[in-house]
Amino acid sequence: MTATVSFTIDSPLGPRTTTAAYERKGAGEPLLLLHGIGHHLQAWHPVTDVLAAEYDVIAVDLPGFGASEPLPHGVPYDLGTVAPALGALCSALGVQRPHVAGNSLGGLLALEMGRAGLARSVTALSPAGFWTEGERRYAFAALRAMRAGATALPRAALERLSRSAAGRAALTSTIYARPGRRAPDAVVAETLALRDATGFEETLAAGGSVRFDHDLPGLPVTIAWGSRDRLLLRRQGIRAKHTIPGARLVRLPGCGHVPMHDDPALVARVILDTVRRPDTVRRPG
Repeated sequence: MTATVSFTIDSPLGPRTTTAAYERKGAGEPLLLLHGIGHHLQAWHPVTDVLAAEYDVIAVDLPGFGASEPLPHGVPYDLGTVAPALGALCSALGVQRPHVAGNSLGGLLALEMGRAGLARSVTALSPAGFWTEGERRYAFAALRAMRAGATALPRAALERLSRSAAGRAALTSTIYARPGRRAPDAVVAETLALRDATGFEETLAAGGSVRFDHDLPGLPVTIAWGSRDRLLLRRQGIRAKHTIPGARLVRLPGCGHVPMHDDPALVARVILDTVRRPDTVRRPG
């Protein structure tokens, strides 16, 4: 069940208060789940129950997405603001330095939390930030096209499209390898989440110059990439491995950009393999 929490964030404008939506279940060490741009916390539903059997799982709507409030006016949606804000959110929930798993934008934020000492392990699924300029432009154009389509469709038309496998593919094939398998109501909900995401444009604007170029020595890190990712091409995983030499690089066969829906069992196993190794000391090379 979705709840909300208010917390104070540091920003270039000084302390500001915002409210985020989250779902929490399970017990054990904390595991924070971060979705991608234009999505919502429900992206993690296919794997939440498996993870919650061993961990205190907290899936959140990022600021300006899903049911979370946008950041206060004038506060930037950049890594230097949002990653510490997620740390402040965790503190408000009584959690310090969780394991963090993220997808796309969420993967980039998970890595930044690791760099800032806010995570005890990181699992990044097709993380943003390892692109060339051409690849970034392609991804941003595809995201804007998806958002334009979501905005243009009346809800009745969206619901009609979602009833057929072909319609679901038209709406979501950019991010899923098997869009026809998605439940119609889930496709409607995530398309509306994309349409209504107040933080979408500012997040894209902030991401235009982002490159993640930090190693994370001593921190267990897994980079996982879907073999059928059409948004952030899988060769970006090789760049991520060069940037973080001690990271484990995992291929997700048959998975698209949001792999939690294409192969939930595989994604859950990849996350669990990472969080079960919190004391691993990685060596370069």
